[in-house]
Amino acid sequence: MGSLWHGFADMGAVEKDGAFVVARGEGAYIWDEQGTRYLDATAGLWFTNVGHGRREIADAVSKQLGEIAHYSNFGDLASPVLRELAERLSGIAPVPGSKIFFTSGGSDGIDTAAKLARRYWHEQGKPEKNIIVGRQKAYHGMHVAGTALAGIPVNREGCGELMTDARTVAWDDAASLSALIAELGADRIAAFFAEPIIGAGGVYLPPQGYLTEVRRICRENDILFVADEVVTGFGRIGGSWFASSRFDLEPDIMTTAKGLTSGYLPMGAVFIAPRVAEPFFAGGVWFRHGYTYGGHAASAAAAMANLDIIERENLLDASKNLESLLHEHFSPLAEHPRVAEVRSGLGAVTAVQLADPAEALAMVKTLRQHGVSTRAAGQGALQISPTFVITEAQVADMAAGFAAALG
Repeated sequence: MGSLWHGFADMGAVEKDGAFVVARGEGAYIWDEQGTRYLDATAGLWFTNVGHGRREIADAVSKQLGEIAHYSNFGDLASPVLRELAERLSGIAPVPGSKIFFTSGGSDGIDTAAKLARRYWHEQGKPEKNIIVGRQKAYHGMHVAGTALAGIPVNREGCGELMTDARTVAWDDAASLSALIAELGADRIAAFFAEPIIGAGGVYLPPQGYLTEVRRICRENDILFVADEVVTGFGRIGGSWFASSRFDLEPDIMTTAKGLTSGYLPMGAVFIAPRVAEPFFAGGVWFRHGYTYGGHAASAAAAMANLDIIERENLLDASKNLESLLHEHFSPLAEHPRVAEVRSGLGAVTAVQLADPAEALAMVKTLRQHGVSTRAAGQGALQISPTFVITEAQVADMAAGFAAALG
């Protein structure tokens, strides 16, 4: 019996069947420890935007480790690379002049946003605005705030009551948000959290006009709009750095992580619009919050090299091109009797929804036999979110692997 406890796993099944051990990666491929090659359909866990095995990022990290690996950025402390990264991120932010608060990852970012939203209203003399609102199917990480806020009840099973002031509305109906505001009163709601594309909850694309409408509702009711771009940030949405830019959302707070470093090291960044940051930058007000490894210097070096690659290789355009390629190659699978639908057509994201959700975990293993590594998401969806450097021929091979696995 092994000692490793896997996340989100039936450990009895893992002990019985064994782990799928990924030994190395290059570009759009990974290899197991027996040397078998697979197309990586998920870019790790939504994050390897620039592909596996980028020596340039490893070299940047090595250089930074040789100078100073990390130092706290609490109080007045900072490292040169972290200051440089903050300015670079502010320069591409959906809201000009945004401040950047660094975390260790996406779950940290959600906790940061939840606390900051409430603290902001406290500084505005409205401490009663403390309810945070999420959506059904949504995933916002696994810290207490994110687990309570998210719309995946099974993730809360057996954990007791996590937060009494979190609410959930329909994922696809802006009117349900308006109804909750009418019920509770806008003067009690601090923030509304929304993933532009629902990720781990099943890979659901936003209905036409939905994001624009919920943003309008939040603005008109003076509720902070928090865009959770941990999955969609840094090009996954296609054509723009962020979904918030593509949909002109102007978020008050935006959480990011995964694609910031392409997963080469853990790091997250919370973008805070000037309106929200102002009380804390005016002087005399502390936001008593931070993480030991938030803004890790070596992670910042990885992020800088990752952003260089995205810009130099025009990977935002490559991601936009994947929008049509994935739709072209995967949409025919919707005709298969074992498939309920294929969700595609927005960024480098697609899902094959199985007609029988109970088949999903077995199908993941069957796909490995056909040279594809993917994962199950939500209720029976198979995730497709490849690296932006994948070629059209590799997309076609991946789709062929799905077709063969479906039989």
